[in-house]
Amino acid sequence: MPDTSRSVIRTAAVQFDMRRVASAEEFETRCLSFIDMAATGGADFVIFPELLTQAVLSAAEETLPPQKALEALDAYTQRWCDFLQNAATTRKIHIIGGSHLCREENGDLKNRCFIALEDGTLAMQDKLHPTPNEARHWQVKGGDTLKTVTTPQAEIGVLVCYDSEFPEAARHLTDQGMEILFVPFCTDDRQGYGRVRFCTQARTVENQCYAVAAGTVGLTENVDNCDIHYAESCILTPCDTEFPPDGIAAIAPPAAETVIFADLDLDALRRVRKNGTVQNLSDRRTDLYSIHWHGA
Repeated sequence: MPDTSRSVIRTAAVQFDMRRVASAEEFETRCLSFIDMAATGGADFVIFPELLTQAVLSAAEETLPPQKALEALDAYTQRWCDFLQNAATTRKIHIIGGSHLCREENGDLKNRCFIALEDGTLAMQDKLHPTPNEARHWQVKGGDTLKTVTTPQAEIGVLVCYDSEFPEAARHLTDQGMEILFVPFCTDDRQGYGRVRFCTQARTVENQCYAVAAGTVGLTENVDNCDIHYAESCILTPCDTEFPPDGIAAIAPPAAETVIFADLDLDALRRVRKNGTVQNLSDRRTDLYSIHWHGA
């Protein structure tokens, strides 16, 4: 269970420039520099964007066709998990590792977020709703479980990009006790970003929770179907008297590689859930509607 005696949690979101790298080692060095920045800044959590590891493919001599690209990414999975676990334990920070395309034993391709906790635990959350492009281009399959992750600081949940656009998913996590929602995303234009951003912000109002969203920027050379990126990564709050009027605790400028920080007060969140101007959670008409979740 989270330690409720500690109220203020510091979060960091990495807005990652998907420029070309010469090797996996260079990619990991760049990631580690952001983790160090977050840890040095006192963050308890740091989140990377969706499809972050696609950057590794840019080290190839030529653009790989989809099947070979997926094989290369799948072969990188264990190394990526080891990197995240080592970084989390040595820096004493929880890392929401964006997302990574990898195959299950039955051959299904998943868009998977690995979550490395500071004690060495490795959790995961698959993207539930592949976009039409993911399903068509890579044949990504949606996950079938959605669970919170317990940390000493807070109960957290992860929704990968498009998943944030489905209100019932965030509500299912909230019913499990979620207080902070993490949203790694990858969008190629302002319209796509707007969908993720405004839906994520709506989730903070509906569920009286915090949300931390991290996206990719820049142009990736030599990588098929994941080359153009737009983001304004953000840390969001409910819109009520204890929080910023616009519900924005921090926001990154577009096109810039950066890290943003914000302190999130869990006691304030709990007070608002109980005595806020509105009480979205307690005022639900469960006599008329409820979520029937069929996944585990």
